[in-house]
Amino acid sequence: MISNEALLDGFGDALWLEDGLARNTLESYRRDLTLFAFWLETAHGKSLLQVQRMDLLDYLAYKFKRKSGARSAARLLSSLKRFYRYQQREKRIETDPTLQVDSPKLPRSLPTTMTEEDVDTLLAAPNIDMALGLRDKAMLETLYASGVRVSELVTLSLAQLNQDAGVVRVIGKGGKERLVPLGQEALAWIERYLSSARPDILLGRRADALFVTSRAGPMTRQAFWHLIRRYAKQAAIRKGISPHTLRHAFATHLLNHGADLRVVQMLWVTRIFRQRKFIRTLRVKGSSNCTKNTIHGDRLRISL
Repeated sequence: MISNEALLDGFGDALWLEDGLARNTLESYRRDLTLFAFWLETAHGKSLLQVQRMDLLDYLAYKFKRKSGARSAARLLSSLKRFYRYQQREKRIETDPTLQVDSPKLPRSLPTTMTEEDVDTLLAAPNIDMALGLRDKAMLETLYASGVRVSELVTLSLAQLNQDAGVVRVIGKGGKERLVPLGQEALAWIERYLSSARPDILLGRRADALFVTSRAGPMTRQAFWHLIRRYAKQAAIRKGISPHTLRHAFATHLLNHGADLRVVQMLWVTRIFRQRKFIRTLRVKGSSNCTKNTIHGDRLRISL
């Protein structure tokens, strides 16, 4: 019988070859399935290919007892369904044990966003007199002005930036590429960072990454999250924010400043804008301060 490790290796290779999924996504699948395989062997003495429907229900019940939320359960079940569809396709199992297991219903909630005043305060938090502070300022401005994912931001290379055209070539989920325009403010801060802060950080070392750390390498997603949290605390922003909150702010403020919804959909590349309730809420919440702060027009002004 094929070992669980070999099954997971083959499944991961298939996802990468057939769908071109990003490394973070592949790691998420692997992590979910590895934890399930360990529980299955410990609790029932079974391998992944011996699973029955009741085993899956027992595992979901186990996860709920450990305070796992509906979204985590839905993601886990998605991983399991995909894994067993693949095993059935490869004729390693006769029936798919996930077929009669329903995904939990997820509550529809509006994402957290930030006011333009909150964004101003956060973007002003880094100490731009320091090389690392200037780098952080350029990263925050780029994240807000472009709406890229954090994983896309921290992996940007110098070759992906075209300052003359005012765009970055982003490699997103599944290895798909897209050109993302930058606002005038972000471009100005990137240029300032490249001319002074980046050389000071590298101290003569070579690096391909656009935004570098003192180790001359790219920043991790986790490190950027801690950076966001530190600056939010420094700026006395009380609402809970994350790197993704700035993505929502980017989309919200573009709409508030009169951007066409279809343009925002293309820039953001996400399914959230299929939710009409979210779109209406953005417009109603932001309609009162559409023209209150003109600096956001510069930060978000793009040429298409």
